[in-house]
Amino acid sequence: MSIPIKNAADVEGMRIAGRLASEVLDMLTPHVVPGVTTEQLDKLAHDHIVNVQGAVPAPLNYAPPGYTPYPKSICTSINHQVCHGIPNDRPLKNGDIVNIDVTVIKDGWHGDTSRMFIVGEGSIAAKRLVQITYDAMWRGIVKVRPGVRLGDIGSAIQLFTESQGFSVVREFCGHGIGQRFHEEPQVLHYGRPGTLEPLVPGMMFTIEPMINAGRRDIRADRQGGQYDGWTIVTNDRSLSAQWEHTVLVTDSGYEVMTLSAGSPPPPAFVAG
Repeated sequence: MSIPIKNAADVEGMRIAGRLASEVLDMLTPHVVPGVTTEQLDKLAHDHIVNVQGAVPAPLNYAPPGYTPYPKSICTSINHQVCHGIPNDRPLKNGDIVNIDVTVIKDGWHGDTSRMFIVGEGSIAAKRLVQITYDAMWRGIVKVRPGVRLGDIGSAIQLFTESQGFSVVREFCGHGIGQRFHEEPQVLHYGRPGTLEPLVPGMMFTIEPMINAGRRDIRADRQGGQYDGWTIVTNDRSLSAQWEHTVLVTDSGYEVMTLSAGSPPPPAFVAG
């Protein structure tokens, strides 16, 4: 496995791209209200990325092997949708939860982040899932420092999540990122401490756990017997949540690359 190591110039490029991705979510936040469609959110995001930021929405027409080209500029996954939901003309309802996943390309560098949004007044159960998933992501982030192994990150996320009565999706994981959307290493959100690759300064990857309120089993979403080629849902139709940051391994710890003025603050357990 060849894991790219970023130099100072690479890191600066990624810092800019990461901030821009997060600023798209800042811009969308006041628009995520009952009655808006994810199609409308997609258009707002696309126009902002292209016309304001002078960047490129990475998901649009993205087509890894075996996939049809992704048709939109952001991913919007609602309620029991786990990931890769395609924006459409269905209005969001009061109480829905939605993950909005944004990746921008600026000067060749990819900034990748996602946030959960509660539409209107969410249920206590939905709010708890969203908060625990946010905490789970940060449980992984705070493990990052040179010498730690990737298995330590996954183990921290899994142990915390399962202690709260939730389950971790295993079929999707975090990934290295830079001038390519997906690079090595793969970053599992479950695992055993002391296993897999050791972290070294200059590594950069996403931590993006997908957490289900019910069982961890997932499946392709077949609406009316048809699969859109992308959307994944929980098998038991339980709620699912996801948060994502891009993280750099520094000489002494970590730097979160996808922060902006509107980023939610880290949980209380995060030092500093």
